[in-house]
Amino acid sequence: MPDNPTTTIRAGEGEGIYLFCLARPHLAETLDLSGPDDGQAVSQCTFQGIRAVIGKVSLGEFCGPEAESRLKDLAWIGPRAYRHEEVVRQVMHHSPVLPARFGTIFTSLDGLENLIKIHAITILQFLDHVAGKEEWSVKGLVDSEKAKKRVYSTTMAAEAENLASLPPGARYFREKRIQSEIGNRLNLICKKKLEEIADSLDPYASDFFMRKPLSRDATGMEMDMIANWAYLVPLNLTKKFRAGVDRAGEIHGPDGLTFQVSGPWPPYSFCPSLEMEESS
Repeated sequence: MPDNPTTTIRAGEGEGIYLFCLARPHLAETLDLSGPDDGQAVSQCTFQGIRAVIGKVSLGEFCGPEAESRLKDLAWIGPRAYRHEEVVRQVMHHSPVLPARFGTIFTSLDGLENLIKIHAITILQFLDHVAGKEEWSVKGLVDSEKAKKRVYSTTMAAEAENLASLPPGARYFREKRIQSEIGNRLNLICKKKLEEIADSLDPYASDFFMRKPLSRDATGMEMDMIANWAYLVPLNLTKKFRAGVDRAGEIHGPDGLTFQVSGPWPPYSFCPSLEMEESS
């Protein structure tokens, strides 16, 4: 059973324990939090010196055939995912957190307690690792048409003397070849620039995670995403980190590159992999 429990939520018939996040035991017991659904209370309990921030939900809402379609409905999932995020953010102001994925549900407190007992050392080490730090997201975007024009003009300027020395026919085919290679040249240039930018930001972060860039369909943008980075940044280096991202945008903007920084976020990208006893 919980050691030093606060208000405890027990799951009744057809109910589950919803996990928002794990935190340090000194977390304030009277945080004004709301659950994944309107009117649902948020509670806390402590196992192995680790505070679990939890709520109570209907298993039928998240599990079963009807839940599969419900979990694809943005109108249903959006407000609940927002509340999940808000609870984790509020907790983050009072303690380092290990945020759970949206929809992490246990059939009983015993299941949650078992998870924490098994992974207590990993959880505590993670909370130590993220203490005094925040996750910041950096997305690199490229205006492909603008960037290709820039690469083409730069390449043609560099090749001007060589092209002038060629006979008309050979010059024509050389120019056509340059045009056909612009896409590959741009990819190589972007890769090099991104490596340089990532290196320039490293001194301001204690950890880094490279996510897969999102497609235009996913972002709804007219530019292509070429970088999707997560950084774990110490609080005292946040201003320098953001200034570094702004500087990269100023330097590479004329080449068609744009960088967007957002945060602070809970450290989702750096969470250890725990085997959650999720209901199904």
